[in-house]
Amino acid sequence: MAKKYTVPYEKISYKNLSLVGGKNASLGEMIKTLSRKGVNVPSGFAVTTESYWSFLKENGIEKELRKILKEYNRESTKSLIKTGKKARELIMKGEFPKDIEEAIRKSYREMSKNSPANVAIRSSAVCEDMPDASFAGQFETFLNISGEEEVLKYVKKCLASSFNNRVIAYREEKKISHLKFALSVGVQRMVRSDLASSGIMFTLDTESGFRNVVLINSIYGIGEMIVQGGITPDEFYVFKPTLQKGHHAIIRKDLGRKTKQFVYQKGGGLKEKKVSEKKALKFSITDKEILTLAKWAVIIEKHYKYPQDIEWAKDGKTGELFIVQSRPETVHAAKKTNTYKEYKLKTKKEPILRGIAVGEKVGSGKVKIIKDVNEMHRFKKGDVLVTKMTDPDWVSIMRLAAAIVADEGGKTAHAAIVGRELGIPTIVGTEKGTQVLKDGMKVTVDCTQGLNGQVFEGDVSFDVKSYNLEKLPKTKTGVMLNIGTPEIAFKSSHLPADGVGLARVEFILAEKIRIHPLALYHYNKLKDKKLKERIKRITVEHKDKKEHFIKELAEGVAQIASAFYPKEVIVRLSDFKTNEYRNLVGGELYERKEFNPMLGFRGACRYLDEEFSHAFYMECRAIKRARDVFGLKNISILIPFCREIEEGVEVQKRMRKEGLKDVPVYVMTEVPSNTVLAKEFGKAFDGFSIGSNDLTQLVLGVDRDNAMLSKKYDENNEAVRRVISGFIKDAHKTKRKVGICGEAPAIIKGFVEFLIDNKIDYVSVNPDSFVQTVKKIHKTEKKSR
Repeated sequence: MAKKYTVPYEKISYKNLSLVGGKNASLGEMIKTLSRKGVNVPSGFAVTTESYWSFLKENGIEKELRKILKEYNRESTKSLIKTGKKARELIMKGEFPKDIEEAIRKSYREMSKNSPANVAIRSSAVCEDMPDASFAGQFETFLNISGEEEVLKYVKKCLASSFNNRVIAYREEKKISHLKFALSVGVQRMVRSDLASSGIMFTLDTESGFRNVVLINSIYGIGEMIVQGGITPDEFYVFKPTLQKGHHAIIRKDLGRKTKQFVYQKGGGLKEKKVSEKKALKFSITDKEILTLAKWAVIIEKHYKYPQDIEWAKDGKTGELFIVQSRPETVHAAKKTNTYKEYKLKTKKEPILRGIAVGEKVGSGKVKIIKDVNEMHRFKKGDVLVTKMTDPDWVSIMRLAAAIVADEGGKTAHAAIVGRELGIPTIVGTEKGTQVLKDGMKVTVDCTQGLNGQVFEGDVSFDVKSYNLEKLPKTKTGVMLNIGTPEIAFKSSHLPADGVGLARVEFILAEKIRIHPLALYHYNKLKDKKLKERIKRITVEHKDKKEHFIKELAEGVAQIASAFYPKEVIVRLSDFKTNEYRNLVGGELYERKEFNPMLGFRGACRYLDEEFSHAFYMECRAIKRARDVFGLKNISILIPFCREIEEGVEVQKRMRKEGLKDVPVYVMTEVPSNTVLAKEFGKAFDGFSIGSNDLTQLVLGVDRDNAMLSKKYDENNEAVRRVISGFIKDAHKTKRKVGICGEAPAIIKGFVEFLIDNKIDYVSVNPDSFVQTVKKIHKTEKKSR
């Protein structure tokens, strides 16, 4: 039977994996089966594994390779470098047998037609892109190659890359034999992304493993820049369930730092080019393109029945989008989500450095700043690797690191990908890590707070608790979560909670929006030039500054709501006090000083104020966007600090005018008037959420911000208990649901028992209190049967 040395992609399917390797098999499979569903894949051909084995045999290379590899010492970096160099040189000295050379030339000519085609030449190993071993970025890729001689030259270089230092180290780590699997090579028509944009996308969240989103990264130019980590890409989250219902489900858009790009170099290869400041401040793809890519990602994942790691590119000449690679996601897809770990750092110190966290662990050690691969010999096991960025040549020392900190890159940069796969706490995009951290400094790298990566000076101790969620008992009483930061929502989604009883927007206001809403509303009228310039820098992507508020709030709320969809997520409208609003940029222009802000201008009365109502309407538009545009109908609304029934009625009337119709509206029970007039409030609202903190201070007449009175502040006080007990009974008479959204059930002895005895419908606690609260409720319910 004649050997197949090359095969066009159109004749390849996943059944041919042993002949063409994982990457080529996937490309052929998509062309064959998914092109009819609208997924575009560039044409090309595979140089088969039969070519690989024939090349080794005809040149007498296999026996020599075995000798070289036998001498390799996996504990020695010097041995790794020496072994890799010898093996690659051996392959590069070999000559293609005539029949293989002619097959490659013929296949390339068929691609070229009138003029030599520009192609990408990539490895496609049989053991590559497996669910438990990705080999992502380990082999070589050569771009913008043209002409028969150049194609032959770079196909051979691809074969030699089977013995790159990083590949040898990775195979050893994964216990894969060096000569068991062959290497195929893909020759694929180049997409002119040098004239447009390209990127990577995953069909899950890469940090938490949350399956209901597509994460898309995008940059200008050719996509190699993302993997190198030289820039921070634009980042988009698309929510799959509502995307498939036809919604504009881009629930988050973050503008990256796209200061440079790769473009074609004359004569072949790539060169770096600066991106203009004006261009860098724009997103590199449109909303329509984001949604198209997300739909394709869902189609590909559905076809393979497995989460995917996908590379895409946009052709600047035709405007078309293409999928150029798709492989199994290897980190989270195989993980079971029935175990939940809690990390608690024991420190009150401020971090000395922040960035984008990768993984969910803590690591500590001595800082070792490594500027380039020539310094790798300085690195010792247990050090914290600090560098500007990494590439595949760094893997041999990365696996020895206690933690990794990089100045550049986003969540799909090389450092992030490898750190995630190796389970090493990694922080990327710090911008100044190599300046702030010093060689020999002892540091603790914390990646347990969602995307907020933190580096602390010194060895910070921490506790770790692990829970098997499958063993958690079921409770009759609902147990929901309090979520304050959108970044922890996806991670917390693995908890078997009944939804979110309190989604706070204050963190979004303070950390994401950062500017007083009225300073944005009145931006064009501001007279303070310095203030105006500061606001301009923060809101750089928005011409209409009001959009900054609406977008950031809508996306923050959407991230929380999508994590628990379709379970109910109760979003409390903003409850900043005057002193907190004053702390926002421009806040002093709009907020008076109050002697006791806790009892001042807050909650419902603020929304009805003639001046502040402009901010309230922006808040309503943000919630409406999350519900109607993103399709997150599981969002309900909670009105805080509503002193009078008339206030609540008027607030709801204004909400409806802003388009918030058919949305459940709850009221916070935190003012005594709510409890005294429970039946009347029950007629005006769809349910109640007890805010035990404020209710306690108002029942006992204690300012909870006053340290001198802290001993008098007691949620377990008999007066507070009686008020809550009577309120639950009265509220239930109106057939309204009653919950409590504080930490009292989790931390106050006997409080859960008291609430269960009074037939509370649900309790809502912080994620780190969830497991213990469930156990406590189950135990109480069991006793009362």
